[in-house]
Parts: sequence; C-alpha cells; structure tokens
Amino acid sequence: MSHKRALIKKLEDQQIKNDIPVFRVGDTVRVHTRIIEGQKERIQIFTGTVISRNGGGLSETFTVHRIAYGEGMQRVFPLHSPRIAKIEVTKEGDVRRSKLYYLIGAQGKAAKVKGKLGNTRRVLRGANAAAPNQTPAESQGEQHQGEEQHPSQETASAAASEE
Repeated sequence: MSHKRALIKKLEDQQIKNDIPVFRVGDTVRVHTRIIEGQKERIQIFTGTVISRNGGGLSETFTVHRIAYGEGMQRVFPLHSPRIAKIEVTKEGDVRRSKLYYLIGAQGKAAKVKGKLGNTRRVLRGANAAAPNQTPAESQGEQHQGEEQHPSQETASAAASEE
C-alpha cells in the first residue's frame, strides 16, 4: 500500500500549482477562468468574496459569492484546477469566521465584509515566495515608479548617497 501512496503523492505534486496567492475567507478575489468554446478559448473573470475554503492538497476548493443584478450567486472553484488561469486578491477582508454562509441571504450593507486597515500584502506560495512582509519586487531591492518611500528609508538612502 505504501508504494501506491507514494505514487499518488508523486502525481499530486506534479498537479499542484505554486503560483496561487495566499487568500483567506472574507477576501475579495478576481478568478480568471479559461472557458473553451469549440476551437476558441477565452478568459472569464468572476469577482466576489471568498465565503469558504474546503479540503486540502490537490482537492482543495473555495467558494466565491457575489451579487449581480440583485441576485446572489456562488461558484465553487477547485484551487489547483488547470482551468483557473489566475487568482488576484483585490481586497483583504477582516472576518472572524471560517465560513461566511450568512452573506448568501444578506442584501445591501449587510452583504459587505469589513476590510483590513493598513497596507498589508501577502505573497505567493511556493519557491518564488519572498519574506512574509515583502512583495517579490521588494525582496530583490527594486522599487516601482510612483511609490513613495517610508520616511526612515528616505533618511537612510540620503545618508548613503552623501557618503
């Protein structure tokens, strides 16, 4: 039996994606899904709030809820599905429950999830992940145009340039 388990684990390790961002229940995400219609392939985006995460490993799923045209809709996505092109975390939610099924029947302001305060960033899982408080670009020492430096960083960079 252990040989079969090792074989299954090896197959699962090949199928698991490493470019999935870290997201939790309550976060607002944009899921880019590949839709194949005949010979054509297109990307469809489903934006909503993550109301649950189930399972683990290769069979892990997450449920996204959104309200469109006054109707609430949920969609369950397998996390490691090859049909998912990309997952973007647009807003981090601040919730204290593991399942947000109470949002399904809620309308208006009651259907909103309180957001986290501050500029918190999460990084990708896997080999190309940076330190917990850094984006991959920050870990390489790069800074994007238009970003302001923290005051302590400005004085440190000014002192370094004077030397």
